[in-house]
Amino acid sequence: MSKPLEGKVSVVTGAASGIGLATAKRLVKDGSIVFIADLHEDALAKAVSEIGSNAIPIVADVSKVSDIKKLFETVKDSPKGGRVDVLFANAGIAAAAPIGSISEELYDRIFSVNAKGVLFTVQEALPLLGKGSSVILTSSIDNFKGLPGYSLYGATKAAVRSFARTWTADLTKSRGIRVNVVSPGPIVTPMFEAGAGEVKAKIIASQVPIGRNGRPEEIANVVAFLASDASSFIAGAEIQADGGLAQI
Repeated sequence: MSKPLEGKVSVVTGAASGIGLATAKRLVKDGSIVFIADLHEDALAKAVSEIGSNAIPIVADVSKVSDIKKLFETVKDSPKGGRVDVLFANAGIAAAAPIGSISEELYDRIFSVNAKGVLFTVQEALPLLGKGSSVILTSSIDNFKGLPGYSLYGATKAAVRSFARTWTADLTKSRGIRVNVVSPGPIVTPMFEAGAGEVKAKIIASQVPIGRNGRPEEIANVVAFLASDASSFIAGAEIQADGGLAQI
């Protein structure tokens, strides 16, 4: 049997760890060549060693448009690339700062990666995206829930959710490019562990109806579905993969 992404070319940002790494592994397993982009060169090299030869690493900081341009120039010129069938705009950062203590520097840093980075990642990919391509954005259940101290993060993730709606209007009917969003709940990634700590992570897990925090591979499964033809009638949608945390 053929694999669902056999012969496809994918690009994953924020791919050196967490959800991005798990997704890159899954897309390769499903038959795709995957260009993995991340800020950290050493972590990218480790990721390639885990994924295999069908992962092509590219060092890129998505807060810099010049880096994003170079990313897609590399994909375009690569013998294994030349086009993009699946784009997972996943790179993101989080930091806590309650209103009253938010600095301009923190605002610029979070919005530059989480909102600006997503926007220009998709925009620079457009010349390589054809009819039937799938664009998946990483938002968060924080795009509609108020998490204390995370107003900047939540606002950027709300912007990402909005992008998917508008870009569906811009791209789906006219070019056949589907844009969807996956919004994870608490997922055990290096970023989550650094922000929550062991005690808080256990408290959060106790609030999840399924009874635990999620695994990166569980989000990768959702992305793989949205990347494949199995989701061919889904556009502009948000899939909340949160163990039920935001649903009750």
